[in-house]
Amino acid sequence: MTLCDTGPLVALIDRDDLHRERCVEALKVLPPRPLLVTWPCLTEAMYLLGRAGGMAAQEELWGYLADRLVVLHAPQDREWERMRELMRQYSDARMDLANASVVTAAEYLGLVRVFTLDSHFYAYRISGKLPFEIVP
Repeated sequence: MTLCDTGPLVALIDRDDLHRERCVEALKVLPPRPLLVTWPCLTEAMYLLGRAGGMAAQEELWGYLADRLVVLHAPQDREWERMRELMRQYSDARMDLANASVVTAAEYLGLVRVFTLDSHFYAYRISGKLPFEIVP
């Protein structure tokens, strides 16, 4: 399964997004399984899509969930504290909650691939050691 950050979700739906074509092409080479998204990334994507395309864009993301193109990772209680630790650890890079949730999900689920447009993921490490496999 591939973790998905906010940026690609928005780019796949917002036809005016500068990264749309790149994300559409990247999606073609990813394994044919649903993308795994965290609650903070879903929330951020809904907000950005609302600003970019209103309810129609948000409805498209709801459709991704309904059709299981995207599945939601519900964090365990212990994951919230890990997100907090990561935000402290990477405070110099201004890690936000969405990024912390992706790193934490990777750690708890044993995933290394992330679909992201965020260059910070080149610096983040899974469990403090393992680099991410970044797509695109």
